[in-house]
Amino acid sequence: MNVAVLFSGGKDSVFSCYWALQQGWDVRCLVALIPVRDDSWMFHTPNIHLTVLQAQAIGIPIICEKTSGEKEEELNDLKRALHNAKKHANAEALVVGALASDYQQERVNRICEDVGLKTFAPLWHKSQDRLLAEMIDCGFEIIIQSIAADGLDETWLGRRIDEKALDDLKRLNKKFGIHVAGEGGEYESLVLDGPIFKQRLKIKSSEKIMENKHTGVLKIYEVGVGEKTTKASQSSHTKTAH
Repeated sequence: MNVAVLFSGGKDSVFSCYWALQQGWDVRCLVALIPVRDDSWMFHTPNIHLTVLQAQAIGIPIICEKTSGEKEEELNDLKRALHNAKKHANAEALVVGALASDYQQERVNRICEDVGLKTFAPLWHKSQDRLLAEMIDCGFEIIIQSIAADGLDETWLGRRIDEKALDDLKRLNKKFGIHVAGEGGEYESLVLDGPIFKQRLKIKSSEKIMENKHTGVLKIYEVGVGEKTTKASQSSHTKTAH
């Protein structure tokens, strides 16, 4: 099957791309919506410009479409992008990384139906704890690039999500009720490397910008794309995402 992947560069969209490839599907393109404002209702915004470099590192073409970020109007922007994916990449379906957001999932499904694309949401309602553990086990290098929740502070910006971070997120879930996978908007992530990456992204210049004690973003200014430093993510990490 020829598919497109709705792509933000965060862990969920990257892992959904990984899942699609594990099915043996032909991922014809990635589709990134680039909001012109920071408070988009539907789409990821921190460092969204890096999706082009991520696509380069993965080796899959990307279709980028600017979006107003305004409620409902951005659905027309998504429809335009998906028309392009169907026309220029021969996509038959769209794979999305939605976890639990009915708002996003319902609207994406409606747009895909209008465009004539099937939809697949492989992470939908999966256990967030187990999902993050699998991403870590598969060798994805994931960092946190924005925070917006009690319990998270500046030290989390740029922090890699590894086993220790997962334990800390579980602890914060018990104390503050935050979603372990950030589904409530508590944090947003960025993937720098993994089993589907042919090259690794390396942050060369960045700045932590805090709005208050628990809200901030890692603004990334310069990123290099180069050879992978280890073979870990190319070795035994070929399991199918469940």
